Amino acid sequence: MPTIAPRKFILNFTPTGMIPTREMTPYVPLKPAEIIEDVLEMADLGVNMVHLHARENGSGMPTFRKEVYAEIIAGIRRRQPDLVLCVSTSGRTHNEFAQRSEVLELNNGLKPDFGSLILSSLNFNRQASINPPETIRGLAAKMKANSIRPEMEVFDLGMVNYAKYLISKGMISPPYYFNLILGNIACAQAEMLSLGLMIRELPPGSIWSVGGIGHAQVEMNAMALAAGGGVRVGLEDNIWLDRERSTLATNRTLVERVLLIAKALGMRPYSHREARKVLGVA
Repeated sequence: MPTIAPRKFILNFTPTGMIPTREMTPYVPLKPAEIIEDVLEMADLGVNMVHLHARENGSGMPTFRKEVYAEIIAGIRRRQPDLVLCVSTSGRTHNEFAQRSEVLELNNGLKPDFGSLILSSLNFNRQASINPPETIRGLAAKMKANSIRPEMEVFDLGMVNYAKYLISKGMISPPYYFNLILGNIACAQAEMLSLGLMIRELPPGSIWSVGGIGHAQVEMNAMALAAGGGVRVGLEDNIWLDRERSTLATNRTLVERVLLIAKALGMRPYSHREARKVLGVA
């Protein structure tokens, strides 16, 4: 009987984020050495892309400083040179353009492959993420000038339309990569119809991964895999293993759960080199 090759997918790992603290969970990696260790462990499991947030070594507070990102990137690439690395340009804590874009100036082997690009302003539970059009366009232009690809973050349908606008202006080149993130209180909710509409509106040939906030993470990950897409998973979006919030998750338990779902569907992650090729990273 002929064997059927498994379908492959982007497994995008979000180890830290900006919100989880030691008081919330002892398992979130905060120091550069901890983030490096978690990333390398998950890369061995099958993770092929990482969405990095940096924290200050002492306080654990989110930081934009490129020196901290450089330490993390160097530590990862010493062991996993082909792993696709994306850095955050989030404005939730630091909203000045110079601060948000500083990490995009790294070079000499420390240049990230991707930079995050949130495509509109939005509200989270207790905080706004302000992304004026000039900031979005400025970040996209700086990424293009420095040969860093944008990881377009979409929380609602209108953000897909803004991505198309940037593409029409020549500010983003194919292949296009999107993270579709559902379940935020003020944006698209974690349901099949909302996800389907987002996927339908993506530019032709787009590569996409799906994440869910809180307990919606596993549901959206499963829907993404069933639809033939990729996955965004990690403690950035969800610190609990169950809907009842009785068991804290680790990054390993979250990634292993995704891999079990993928296996049941006859899927496996791209290798690191395959992911680089698919995503258009040199």
